[in-house]
Amino acid sequence: MTVDLTDGEELAIGGAAVRDWYSFGTIPERGGVNAGWGDAVIEVAKRGGHDIVRPRHPDTPLRVQFVGTPAYPPHPRWAVTGRYVPFAEPRPTTVGAAVDGLQHVYDAPGRIEFELDGQPLSLTAFPGRGPGSLIVLFTDATSGVTTYAANRALQLDAPGPDGRVVLDFNRATNLPCAYTDLATCPLPPPENRLPVPIEAGEKIPDERR
Repeated sequence: MTVDLTDGEELAIGGAAVRDWYSFGTIPERGGVNAGWGDAVIEVAKRGGHDIVRPRHPDTPLRVQFVGTPAYPPHPRWAVTGRYVPFAEPRPTTVGAAVDGLQHVYDAPGRIEFELDGQPLSLTAFPGRGPGSLIVLFTDATSGVTTYAANRALQLDAPGPDGRVVLDFNRATNLPCAYTDLATCPLPPPENRLPVPIEAGEKIPDERR
């Protein structure tokens, strides 16, 4: 992707001023470059095989009128011990996106088995942010009622040597698509649609009610 700038126009990329033209080159999947444009930032990224452009401005009403995200009061019952079961090989898993016509593909390393009120449940896990860490995307019986309908996310520490992992649903968070229609967040795989209510973690943002 290349941008042509007219006389007097300037972008700030990587701390350097850019004039005339700039080539963003090949952007890897889920990668992106931020370009400063005056007091705004323009993100050029790749999601689901598509090049996307997302402007961000500090004066947008979503930011200046944001009052916080409501959440359930934390409770120990929602910190559940589970067992991580790795797959023999990472499984390429295609999931939908908050934007129609877009898909994401993740290599799922395994699943997490746990019980809630005596009911056996499991969640397919994706690689997390740090070495060995995991993330699960899920919906549950509260989705679309008290929590955001499309997804929530839970970051998990790396499992212990015996596969033990703690799912603290008190820390379940919204993804950016809970706040704006311009986000391309992944949806949970079908098996991560839990049939029980998870009354923990972040609720529907006030701006979406």
